[in-house]
Amino acid sequence: MDINLPDVKAEVEAAFARYETALVTNDVGVLDDLFWVSPLTIRYGAGENLYGYDEIMAFRAGRSSKNLDRTLHRTVITTYGRDMATAMTLFERDGSRTGRQSQTWMRTPDGWKVVAAHVSVIAG
Repeated sequence: MDINLPDVKAEVEAAFARYETALVTNDVGVLDDLFWVSPLTIRYGAGENLYGYDEIMAFRAGRSSKNLDRTLHRTVITTYGRDMATAMTLFERDGSRTGRQSQTWMRTPDGWKVVAAHVSVIAG
């Protein structure tokens, strides 16, 4: 298996950057577009466990748009072949809260989509 093919890695990095911009600007349409439309898609959040695209979309629609700015640290994107990738990052909000985010991305006929995600805040 080819790891981190330059062209594939660039595609996933662009999708990840698009996700990050949409997240901090609360662009719900783009966020919805970047998740795989499937009941198999999962997102574990800081306070929610979402199973399936519909639950994720409903969560996004009701989420507050305040205090979404964050700074990323130690982002690692790894591609596996031409169709799968992971994106892992640490983030900081409000200068004091640190969290972590992991995403599994899959190439689909409609482009790169998040098929699984996990977000948590590090206690301390």
